[in-house]
Amino acid sequence: MHFETDILIIGGGLAGLTAALHLKKAGLNVILVEKNQYPHHKVCGEYISNEVIPYLNWLGVDIDELKPSKIQHLNLTTRSGKTIKAKLPLGGFGISRYTLDHFLYRLLQQKEVCIMQDQVTNIEFADDIFSIQTSKGDWYKAKHVLGAHGKRSNLDQKLNRDFMNQKSPFLAVKAHYAGNFPNDLVGLYNFKGGYCGVSNVEDGKINICYLADYETFKRHKNIEEYQQQVLYKNKQLKEILEQSNIIFDQPITISQLYFGEKSAVDQHILMIGDTAGLIHPLCGNGMAMAIHSAKKASELLIDFYQGRLNSRASLEANYTSVWNAEFKSRLKMGSLLSYILQKEKLTNILMNALSLMPFLLTKIITKTHGKPITIPSK
Repeated sequence: MHFETDILIIGGGLAGLTAALHLKKAGLNVILVEKNQYPHHKVCGEYISNEVIPYLNWLGVDIDELKPSKIQHLNLTTRSGKTIKAKLPLGGFGISRYTLDHFLYRLLQQKEVCIMQDQVTNIEFADDIFSIQTSKGDWYKAKHVLGAHGKRSNLDQKLNRDFMNQKSPFLAVKAHYAGNFPNDLVGLYNFKGGYCGVSNVEDGKINICYLADYETFKRHKNIEEYQQQVLYKNKQLKEILEQSNIIFDQPITISQLYFGEKSAVDQHILMIGDTAGLIHPLCGNGMAMAIHSAKKASELLIDFYQGRLNSRASLEANYTSVWNAEFKSRLKMGSLLSYILQKEKLTNILMNALSLMPFLLTKIITKTHGKPITIPSK
C-alpha cells in the first residue's frame, strides 16, 4: 500500500510518541511507524526529571494518572561502601516505559493519529521528498522524517551513520523487582566495570538497571553469575538484590551501546531522543532529554509549515544549533562521569572531593539536567 503524509516518525518510543502528540496538536498530518506492539518493556533507568512536567501538561499528559513514584533524593555509593547523598534540585518521578509509552500510545489513538506496526527498511530522499519502504512492503511519501528509532538499529546501518563503525563496549541489563526501597530515592551503585541505578516506579515496583563493560561481563557464563561475582562486591547493592524478588521471567538486555557523538541531522532526517545522542544512564535523565528533543524538533517543523523558516537547509541548521546548545554539554558531562566511575582511583578522588564539598554533587546533577521546559508560545 502507498501512504502520504506531512511528517513520518520512525520509532514509537518516548521521543517519537511525544513528537507525534505535539505535531498533531499543531494540526499537521503525521504517521508514526513502530516495529513493536504496545505495551512492551525497554531497558531504561525509568527516572524522569520534573523539568518535563510543564510541557507534558501542555500536551494533555497528566503523569499523576499513572501514579508514579515521586523522587527527591540521590545516593551515590562506591564499591568501598562510601555514600554521598544529595537532594535533586528539581526532583523527578519514576515511571516504567511499559506504562508510560502505552499511555502515550493510547492518547495518540484517541486523537486518531495513524500508527503503523511495521519496520522501516529503506529511506530515499529525492526532489525534496522522502520515500520510505517497510518490511511489510508498504511505501510512504513524506515531506519530513523524524528519526526516533532508538539507540542502535539496522536502519542506522542502512543509513551508514558514522557511529555504527565505532566500538560500542557497553551493555545494559534491566528488570523489575518486588521488595522494599525508599519511594523518594534514586540510588546509584558503583561496581567494577559499571554502575547500577535503583529506584521505584509505579505500583511500588523497583526498577534495577545497570550498565556494564562487555569485556568484564563476557567472562561470566550468565547474568546471575555476573551479578554475584561483580555487582555483589558493592555490599549495599548486594543487599538490595538479595532482598528483592525479580518480577520479570528474566532480565532484559541491550548491547553495543554507543555514547559517543552522533549527528542530530543525518541525510535530511531530524534525529530525536537516543537516535540523536545517548546520555550515560548514570545521569538518569535520558527520558527527559528524549521528550525535550521531540519538543525542539516539533517546534521547528511547525515553524517551517507556518512560514517562519523558508527552507529545509534553514530548518536543519536551526535544529542542529538548538540540539547542540541544549544537549551537547549534558552528554559530555555524562561521558566524563561515566569514565571516572569506571576507574577506581578516580572514583575515590571524586568521592573524597564530594565528602569535603557535598554541594558539588548538586552542581554535577544540574550539569546533566535542564531547566523546566517552557511551553510553546506559538
